Order: sequence, then C-alpha cells, then structure tokens
Amino acid sequence: MGWLIYALLAAIFAALTAIFAKIGLNGINSDFATFIRTVFIVAITAAWVSYLGKWQSFSSITAKQWLFLFLSAAATGFSWLFYFKALQMGSASHVAPVDKLSVVFVAVFAFIFLGEKLNLREMGGLALIVIGVLVLTYKPAAKTTSASSLNDQESKVSQIQATTKAPTKETTEQSMPTSWHIPSSKDQK
Repeated sequence: MGWLIYALLAAIFAALTAIFAKIGLNGINSDFATFIRTVFIVAITAAWVSYLGKWQSFSSITAKQWLFLFLSAAATGFSWLFYFKALQMGSASHVAPVDKLSVVFVAVFAFIFLGEKLNLREMGGLALIVIGVLVLTYKPAAKTTSASSLNDQESKVSQIQATTKAPTKETTEQSMPTSWHIPSSKDQK
C-alpha cells in the first residue's frame, strides 16, 4: 500500500505541474522555462536527499547504472521540453491527458524491452486510457466556410438581385387593379 500513496502524490503533483507551468510559461520561451525548472528540481531533490540522509558515493554507481541514469535523464529532459512546448501552445486540460498516454507507452516498452506481459484485463485498461484521452481531447470540427466560398455566394446573390427587381411600393401599386370585377351571371350570357 505504501507505493500507492507515493503514486497518488506523484499524480497530484504532476497535475499541479501542468497548472503552474501553464501560468508560468506566459511570455517565456518554453525551452528556457524548462531549464529554469530543472535548476529548481536539482535544488529540491538535493535538499530531499540530504534531509533523508541518502547521499551515496558516486563511485558506488556502476557504468551500466550511469548509462541508464543518463538515458533516463535525457528522456526526461526531452519529455519536459516537449510537454512545456505543448502547454504553451495548447490548453492544460488537453495537453495533460495526452501526456498521460505515457502509461500506454510504458506498457508497450516494458513488453518490448523488459519482457513484461499483459493480461487481457490490463490490455482492456490500456484501451480505456486511450479512449479516455480521445474523449477528453476530441473537439468536433466547426463547420467553416472558406472566404472564396463566401465570395462566390455573395456574387451569386448580387447577380440574382441585378436580374430580378424586388417589388417596391410604386411597382406594387402599378400592378394591382384599381377596381375588381366580379363575374356575374350576365357576363356568361
């Protein structure tokens, strides 16, 4: 159960990240903002490791561990750069769900690189995540009329108006009879 608490805390702080970043990115280049954020993250994690007394000797880390820590850092860096750019361009309520497709990619990459298997229930869960992202981010395309189409319509209306004269008071009065003749039986003889 301990991992679940940390996972929920991670999700809450990830949600706050999206909101705070969207506000903080206003008027700042997203790449530079990611750099500033990273500096703060280094300071915060250094303070956290110090507080917990978890510092280790760098020499205790193997070459393989260094390689994969570097690859993880590179992937994180690119993830943050792209995430911040997406946040700068889109709404947080659309960017964040798409970012969470990482859950699906983790399952796929874990299958490919780590040999982890998924059962039918887990595959169904991943499919629901994809469906959820689609539901949250889908916007029906608004019907738009192109400028050339509008110009064509206006031109047709002008042509119709030019060839047909709309009735005016004068033309209506001229075309109406001044007296009405009702046929009688005398007219039929």
